[in-house]
Amino acid sequence: MTEIEFTPLFVVEFQTSPQVVGDVPMGYFRRAGIIASGTFTGERLSGTVMPGGGDWLRKGPDGVTHLDVRAILRTESGDGIYMTYTGRLKTSSEVAERLLRREAVSTNEMYFRTAVAFETAAPDLLWLNDIVAFGMGHSTPTGPRYEIFELL
Repeated sequence: MTEIEFTPLFVVEFQTSPQVVGDVPMGYFRRAGIIASGTFTGERLSGTVMPGGGDWLRKGPDGVTHLDVRAILRTESGDGIYMTYTGRLKTSSEVAERLLRREAVSTNEMYFRTAVAFETAAPDLLWLNDIVAFGMGHSTPTGPRYEIFELL
């Protein structure tokens, strides 16, 4: 089997405001985390998260939360990056209660994984358009924090 290689890209932290819709007739629980701000820091990329994006969450009857996220990043040099990802968040019922209370929960206490894609027009960052990335997340009291990696 081929060995998978990856390299750290950045760590992103979102400050979000939870918005609950509730149990919808389609059979799942719907809520959103609207992005107010944030930062991302890495060896090749650093900057701020622009307000207005969001994390649209759907928790099914099996307890697994499906993530659907869109965010705009602004690098320190002013370049814009559209970041999108889908993923899964699976926890024990005890950890799920802690998440609802917006308590910190570490990566090893839950399965919190994402598949990440980028779009940018910045000439120096065009390589982002052609990579596959993944993230491993955990929860903080103000929102999620992800370590993002580039698959090589």
